[in-house]
Amino acid sequence: MKEYRNYINGEFVLQSSEGAVEVLNPATQELIGLVPDTSVAGVDAAVDAAAGAAKAWEALAAPERAGYLRQISARIRGDVERLARTITLEQGKVLDLARHEVNLTANYIDYMAEWALRIEGEVVASDKAKETILLLRKPIGVAVGILPWNFPFFLIARKLAPALVTGNTIVIKSSEETPLNAFEFAELLARTDIPKGVVNIVSGRGNTTGSALSSHPGVGIISFTGSVATGSRIMAAAAANMTRVNLELGGKAPAIVLADADLDLAARAIHESRIANTGQLCNCPERIYVQRGVLQEFTAKVTQLMRGTRYGNPLKDNDLHMGPLVNRTGLQKVSKRVDAARADGAEVVTGGRIAGRDDGNHYEPTVLANCNAGMAVMRDEIFGPVLPIQAIDGIEEGIALANDSEYGLTSSLFTRDLNTTLKAVRELRFGETFVNRNNFEAIQGFHAGRRKSGIGGADGKHGLYEFMETHAVYIEG
Repeated sequence: MKEYRNYINGEFVLQSSEGAVEVLNPATQELIGLVPDTSVAGVDAAVDAAAGAAKAWEALAAPERAGYLRQISARIRGDVERLARTITLEQGKVLDLARHEVNLTANYIDYMAEWALRIEGEVVASDKAKETILLLRKPIGVAVGILPWNFPFFLIARKLAPALVTGNTIVIKSSEETPLNAFEFAELLARTDIPKGVVNIVSGRGNTTGSALSSHPGVGIISFTGSVATGSRIMAAAAANMTRVNLELGGKAPAIVLADADLDLAARAIHESRIANTGQLCNCPERIYVQRGVLQEFTAKVTQLMRGTRYGNPLKDNDLHMGPLVNRTGLQKVSKRVDAARADGAEVVTGGRIAGRDDGNHYEPTVLANCNAGMAVMRDEIFGPVLPIQAIDGIEEGIALANDSEYGLTSSLFTRDLNTTLKAVRELRFGETFVNRNNFEAIQGFHAGRRKSGIGGADGKHGLYEFMETHAVYIEG
């Protein structure tokens, strides 16, 4: 077991007033690490360090800032296996997915570094003969990135890279469930030349460390990925200081499978998306709407794939599709969701039980048939390896049911008809729609939700500009 310290102003430090958070391996329940429950004093120190470094960091030419980012990505690429094992140890995802996450993190940092010479302002036409109007983009100041536990290492990059390349400094708060990888990242960071205070990494619980960061008057923008409930609390705390928020929250992604779809492709893509990270992804399909003419055939195909899903301890067993859920709370939540659906009349086609595998938080891959829109399992997040299926008559009903949700992050459609695809694209009210493929976004796109799925977005040019504010300049003469 390893004990970690916060990374503040280029040093690993521990405030005397701080308690500790225990970190468990979700596959065995073994204690694997202790991290600080950062106090208000610790948060103040981290924000002060970021604020102290901000002026000099902003003054650097953007390509210089990009050079530091490339140092970070190079360190990551040189330590993929150890970082992947750390992620798997504390979060439970299979090693191949953890390795992909580490490599994607390095790719993302390099991608954002490439924007250093692409940040643009505007020249706006004036109504005066001798006036020039400029619209400049400038950094906001101190950014805070509050991370989730499901893709904890990649989300460091999603918060840090656009913030830094645009001239902001940052304080990263790791999830209390998966903080170890963030501190391993800090140890890599300490071996680069990045100036002290530009990046600070702290850990702690939401109601202590998270609350102190969200309400801090020295913070310019808070970027958070996680639950709607936590996002609402962050937004309320930030409101007192009019701090900007960027929130990626929950999802209840619909997948519409029509009679003309390639059913083998649809079953593979939905299965792959649903079991990725043991179903603990806000963008993977959580409710499946299948046209009646192919309902039985599609259900049989996806059930066969779910039954064949291999799961276990990712650091012990080889060739797995998925590992355990992140904690006991998540396991019990999934179990209650399925039990409630069964009580409401859903048919458990396969799975439907907590799996007795060592001490791990394993739930059997599950398919639920005969579901309807009134069931909680079709309306509330599951966040586990469960596929609820509802019959529909056609695209009109599918779109209506898909849109009938308080969430609006991702959606997907399976059809061979172009006109149907264009109709769905016009009418689906989601930030993203995937057609005839799995639900995984590109780093050059824009990952953003509607309704309770969030405010703002990430990735690509538009995600970069989330960390900038505008400055209109009027020059007459």
